[in-house]
Amino acid sequence: MVIILRKRNVIIGGFLISLFIIIGILVSFTNLIVDIQWFGSMNYLGVFFKKFITQLTIGIPTFFIIFLLSCFYLNRMVKDYAKFAQDIEIKNGHKKFSSIVIAVSLFVSLVISIFISANWWNDFLFYINSTYFGIKDPIFNKDISLYMFRLPFLFDIYNLLIVIIPILIVATIIVYGLMYLSDKTRFYEISDRGGFFRAIYNKDILMIAFRQIAVLGFIFFIVLALGYYLEAYGILYSKSGVVFGAGYTDVHVRLLFYRILILASLISGVLFMIGAFRQKLKYIIASPLIIIAIMILSTVSQTIVQNFIVAPNELDKEKMYLKYNIDFTQKAFGLNNIEEKNYDLSGKIDKKVLDENKDTINNIRINDYRPVSQIYNQLQSIRIYYKFNDIDIDRYMIDGNYRQVFISAREMNLDNLANQAKNWINMHLKYTHGYGVVMSTVNDVTATGQPDMIVKNIPPVTNTNIKITRPEIYFGELTNTYAIVNTKTGEFDYPTGDTNKENFYSGKSGVPMTFLNKLLYTVYTGNIKILLSTDITSNSRMLIFRNIKDRVEKIAPFLIYDDDPYIVVDNGKLYWMIDAYTYSGNYPYSEPYEDTGINYIRNSVKVVVNAYTGDVNYYISDKNDPIIKVYERIFPGLFKSIDKMPEGLKAHIRYPQYLFDIQANVYKNYHMSDPQVFYNKEDSWDIAKEKFTGKIEPEESQYVVMKLPGEKSEEYVLMIPYTPATKDNMVAWLAARMDGNNYGKLVVYKFPKSSVIYGPMQVENMIDQDPNISKEMSLWDQKGSSIIRGNLLTLPIDDSMLYVEPIYIQSSNENAIPEVKRVILAYKDKIVMEDTLSNALNKLFNIEAPTQPVAPQTQTSQTQQELIKKANDIYNNAMNASKNGDWTNFGKNLDELGSVLNDLNNSIKK
Repeated sequence: MVIILRKRNVIIGGFLISLFIIIGILVSFTNLIVDIQWFGSMNYLGVFFKKFITQLTIGIPTFFIIFLLSCFYLNRMVKDYAKFAQDIEIKNGHKKFSSIVIAVSLFVSLVISIFISANWWNDFLFYINSTYFGIKDPIFNKDISLYMFRLPFLFDIYNLLIVIIPILIVATIIVYGLMYLSDKTRFYEISDRGGFFRAIYNKDILMIAFRQIAVLGFIFFIVLALGYYLEAYGILYSKSGVVFGAGYTDVHVRLLFYRILILASLISGVLFMIGAFRQKLKYIIASPLIIIAIMILSTVSQTIVQNFIVAPNELDKEKMYLKYNIDFTQKAFGLNNIEEKNYDLSGKIDKKVLDENKDTINNIRINDYRPVSQIYNQLQSIRIYYKFNDIDIDRYMIDGNYRQVFISAREMNLDNLANQAKNWINMHLKYTHGYGVVMSTVNDVTATGQPDMIVKNIPPVTNTNIKITRPEIYFGELTNTYAIVNTKTGEFDYPTGDTNKENFYSGKSGVPMTFLNKLLYTVYTGNIKILLSTDITSNSRMLIFRNIKDRVEKIAPFLIYDDDPYIVVDNGKLYWMIDAYTYSGNYPYSEPYEDTGINYIRNSVKVVVNAYTGDVNYYISDKNDPIIKVYERIFPGLFKSIDKMPEGLKAHIRYPQYLFDIQANVYKNYHMSDPQVFYNKEDSWDIAKEKFTGKIEPEESQYVVMKLPGEKSEEYVLMIPYTPATKDNMVAWLAARMDGNNYGKLVVYKFPKSSVIYGPMQVENMIDQDPNISKEMSLWDQKGSSIIRGNLLTLPIDDSMLYVEPIYIQSSNENAIPEVKRVILAYKDKIVMEDTLSNALNKLFNIEAPTQPVAPQTQTSQTQQELIKKANDIYNNAMNASKNGDWTNFGKNLDELGSVLNDLNNSIKK
């Protein structure tokens, strides 16, 4: 009975294991088919197969080479065992071991070839497609391409050999050692002493073993010599000196010992082989001891030279290498072409200067994206399932004027659906897309202090030339689930009062849901409802990888993607633009950025994703980047020239904040080109600091529309101010230009060191110390309300500096909306706070405000009283709608209130 139960358990266990294996294979095969279908639907099938084909290209030859070598080596061992075996059956039956030899060889070659193909394919492609940088390192005089593209693959080969060869040596020692000690390989003879049998060990086994070890050991030391040759290049990444890269000790001592070790490895290989062939143990032991002794001597020598020669004269000894580090770090981070300009700040702002810079003044940002994010979500989300993920900053030609705007996509956020509504149909067939965008100018607010929305509501409403004819957002930042479109269910499009409008997807994206595909995606998603649903027809289409970040990363995972995609309106359609970066940690002498390990980066690619169709296009924005040139060779057809980007989209290309922030931080020290100044950190800078929500923190880089000093017209720039490392006064102002042919140009305005220019933190302190301003702010910041200080902008205007900071007030009530109530301006030693930017400018620069004609009547007319009462009633209705969460009626009431207030204003003017 026990035996029967055991057999049954074995059968059940075997069945379950087989079932899991079959399911694993089926799932893997399903994932492969889905990927092939998806890449095919995206027209990037060649990109998908490139990796697969490359893995086969290096994996198959590796498999056969390893298999043949394994078979040869194992067969040799089997033949040797049969040769020395005293058992006749083993001597004559050694061929029975051939199946074991083949099985072991297959396993070993399969494991190694899979490892190599999975881990080497990218380095292999870089190696065979490498291109030149046209820049040579200062120590070995080699083109940078050696370090960026070829050395990684050579190190892959070296690391594999340096592991495999010792394993073979150990395996040979074990196998032949066991063979030598085995009863099957001994023979016996009658002893002269007493007539008993005496075991005789066959010393020929040891002879063969030593010969094989001799060959393997010699190859090992040759490979070791190759390794020291490659590692010599590694001194360009040294961290032992005063800066990153080879220093005095590395070049004069460490490099010398690498060359000695190369020679010593070759000598050790010869000694090892001689010792193994002649079975001279002292030669065998001496071989690695020579290497170890030289390595110890190298370490001691480096320590002595560093401490007793370099350290006492560090600047003198390291000056040349400091210069190398500065030059190559600047090149690696694109800082070598920054245009430096002296900005003397001797000018004076008056009405004439303001008029000459009216485009800058008209685009001064008095809104802050953080409060605006709250406002959008409270006023324009309309329903609980909509969400504005973040606020994007861009610029548009609005009715003929160049304006900077906030813009955000109204995305579908399924997490906010009521629990009872989170069923499979709603999650995947019904609520498939977001709807439209909200846009507001950065410098305008309503009478209540809220952003002046120029595109709003559902469907999108606007009085400008910004028209949206395709507002549906099927692909976005929050679309993390698959969607099946064109089903019998009908997709929710947007709410209209108490009902919902439905539509059907008209795009060609996705995979048609044939019966086989329904079966395929049932397995892929693990949901049987796809197969059983009668709402899904052959005209339905499966949309997967709808999150735009996941989408672009799946196609080209070798790039770094910006965490801040931004939505763009062009020709009535919505597009996502994502900045992508090529990068490396192999650029010689370049200081790695913080803890990332990255010491080379370029914004070489602009990715455009159609929010409706999901189509993805990669445009090369930096044709001079050698890394993107290599990727262009590797993946032909993936990248397009930036010239092929539609002009409407090209107008919204912006210099990415991620790259600019990296460059700005590196530039804090690497603007110092003189080695002595750099060594002493005499002119080290820091990012200027400001106050936000009661905390002191580094300023964010800011996008602004302005006329740069010395330029003729306004343009879109990204800027950041600098202060000395230990002080708060401002010393420089860095800007990235991005309009037209000026795209990508960096310019730094350096302020005179002979005078003090207020930094943002000093202006913040001036605000706190102004008795009138601090008094008002203290009153507002009482129980029941709180103050939010927006970003403090530093704007150079005609050899002068203007500081701007908006002040928000937010009630402590739940769902309270922050509103701009004051604007603070500072200029030189003067600071003012007014309710509008215009009033603040007038007061700061003593400009008389235009006089308004006095109305002949002193009392409000009956019509005006009616309008005031009507406005009050509408306002109360809006507040009630807000409390009830009825955002649709809230928005309608606000629109009606605006119309009434406009009528009232016209009545007063009359």
